Amino acid sequence: MTLTLGHFLTLGAILFALSVIGIFLNRRNLIVLLMAIELMLLAVNTNFVAFSYYLGDMHGQVFVFFILTVAAAESAIGLAILVLLFRNKNNINVDELNELKG
Repeated sequence: MTLTLGHFLTLGAILFALSVIGIFLNRRNLIVLLMAIELMLLAVNTNFVAFSYYLGDMHGQVFVFFILTVAAAESAIGLAILVLLFRNKNNINVDELNELKG
């Protein structure tokens, strides 16, 4: 059995759907929301790599490195903000964090 482009696109669609479901079902915990966003980015990266491989072009794989760099910076900054919010409020419930509103 060989893996085709459709297999990788199906995997990416399943990962993307799971992340969207995770975002809509869990609106309380910020850590789970951040993990769902990261899962969404990984689903998109899977599609980029699959298209890049099957088209014989390296641009998609290079673009994935830039996306992973931005995702790592985003998660580091997000977790730093999360730690500061937990120190100040002693919880990370999204419903009770209204200090971030402008």
